[in-house]
Amino acid sequence: MADVKRKKMVQPRVGMPHQDAVERGSNFHEVALGYSREQALLEAGRCLQCKKPLCQEGCPVNIDIKGFIAALCDDDLHQAYDIIRRTNSLPAVCGRVCPQESQCEGKCILGKKHEPVAIGRLERYVADTFAAQSACEAVTDLSTCALERDDLKVACIGAGPSSLTVAGYLAGRGMKVDVFEALHEPGGVLIYGIPEFRLPKDVVARELEGLKELGVTFRTNWVGGQTVTIQDLFDDGYNAVFIGVGAGLPRFLNVEGENLVGVFSANEYLTRVNLGRAYDFPNYDTPAYRARRVVVLGAGNVAMDAARTALRMGAEEVSIVYRRSEDEMPARREEIDHAVEEGIKIRCLCGPLSFHGDEKGCLTSMTVQKMALGEPDESGRCSPVCLEGETEEVACDMAIIAVGTRPNPILLEATPDLTLNKWGYIKADSETGETSIPNVFAGGDIVTGAATVISAMGAGRKAASEIAKRLL
Repeated sequence: MADVKRKKMVQPRVGMPHQDAVERGSNFHEVALGYSREQALLEAGRCLQCKKPLCQEGCPVNIDIKGFIAALCDDDLHQAYDIIRRTNSLPAVCGRVCPQESQCEGKCILGKKHEPVAIGRLERYVADTFAAQSACEAVTDLSTCALERDDLKVACIGAGPSSLTVAGYLAGRGMKVDVFEALHEPGGVLIYGIPEFRLPKDVVARELEGLKELGVTFRTNWVGGQTVTIQDLFDDGYNAVFIGVGAGLPRFLNVEGENLVGVFSANEYLTRVNLGRAYDFPNYDTPAYRARRVVVLGAGNVAMDAARTALRMGAEEVSIVYRRSEDEMPARREEIDHAVEEGIKIRCLCGPLSFHGDEKGCLTSMTVQKMALGEPDESGRCSPVCLEGETEEVACDMAIIAVGTRPNPILLEATPDLTLNKWGYIKADSETGETSIPNVFAGGDIVTGAATVISAMGAGRKAASEIAKRLL
C-alpha cells in the first residue's frame, strides 16, 4: 500500500477574550481583554517562520514580525519587545487599533488556507507585558540614549502618532525635541478620537510618560499657524520642523436641516466624550448631549466609534446609516462585528436627504433616500444609485456625521510657501517627508488624508531618519 502523506495539523487561531457584549454596551472599559501568557505562546507557535516573511512587507513600519514571534516562542519577552521597538514606537497602541487584517495579517502565508497568525494581538501582548528598563528602551529603538546636545533642536507641530514617532526617534539620539499641541493634552487622535473602550487613555499616557522621561517637552494650547508659526520656530533656533497636525476638520453633508440642535460632526462628539472625559461623569463635569435615538452617517472606523460611544452614553437605539451595502463598509470587520453584537442597527443602501426639527429647532427625524448598487467607482466599491421616489423617514433626536475630514487651514494659510496638492494636503517627499520648505517635514493625515495610525508613524519614522541624517 502506498504511503499516505499526512497533512500537518494547523492549530486554530487563539480567540481574543472579550467583555460580554451586553455588559460592555453600558461601560467604557476596554472590550478586548488581551492574551494571557499561555494564549500568547500558543498563538505564537502557529507562526510558520517563513523564509520570506511577507507579513513584514505588509507592515508600514517594517517590523521584524518573524523575529519578534520567534523570540516570543522562546519565552524571551525582552528580546521580542526589543525587536518590535526597533521600528515601532507605539506598539501597545498599534496592537489595538491597526488594521492588521489588511496589512501584516493580510500577507500572512498561513492565512491563504487557514486563519492568519494574530500578529496584532501578539504585539499588544508583548507591549503590555514587557516592563521597560529605561525611558530609552521604552520609547526608542535604542538601549542607551545619546547625551542631549544643546546645539540641536527640533520642533514638532501637533502631538499625534507621527509627531510622537519623530520625537522618540530624535530624542534618543540626543536632540532636544519640543512638541507644540493645539489641544490641552498631547496624543492627537489617540486621545480625542479613539474611544476608551478601544484604546484606554492610560496606555497612551504610558507612551507619553516615556517620551517625557527621555526629555521631550510638550507645550499644549499652542495652535500651529496662530500661537506659533514655522518662521517663529526657525527664528527661535530650531534646526528642523516636523508638521504632524492631522486632518481634523470635519466634512458635512450640505443637506437641509444640518444646523439643527442635535446634529453633530463625529469630531466634535468624540472629542467631547474622549478628550473631555464625558464618559466619566461626574468625575469630569463635561457636558455631553443626551439622546434616545441616534443615527450615525457613515461606515468607517470613526462612524463605528461614534455609534458605540453613543450607545454607552445612554442611547436606547443607535443606527448606522450607509449608502452602500455592508460588504462595502470601510470600517474594520472586527469593529462592525462588535457594533452589531452590542445591538447597533445597520441601515444599508440609505442616503441622507434632509433633517427635520421641532419648533425649538431640535432634531426630531431625518429623511433617507433608498439606494441600489451600481457600477464600481475608482475605489473599487460599487457606486450607490438613487431609487427615485423611494424615501423613508427615520425618527432620531441626535445625528452624528462621520463622512470624512479635511485639513484645518490655519497653519497652511499662515505658511504660504508650503506647496499643497489639489486636495489641499501638504506635498511631501515620499522617501524623506521634506516639504517645499527646506528642513520642514510633514507626515500623517496632513499629507495623505485620513489614514491609519501605523501609516502616520511610518511617515514620521522616515522624516525622523532624514532629520537625523542631516543634523548629526
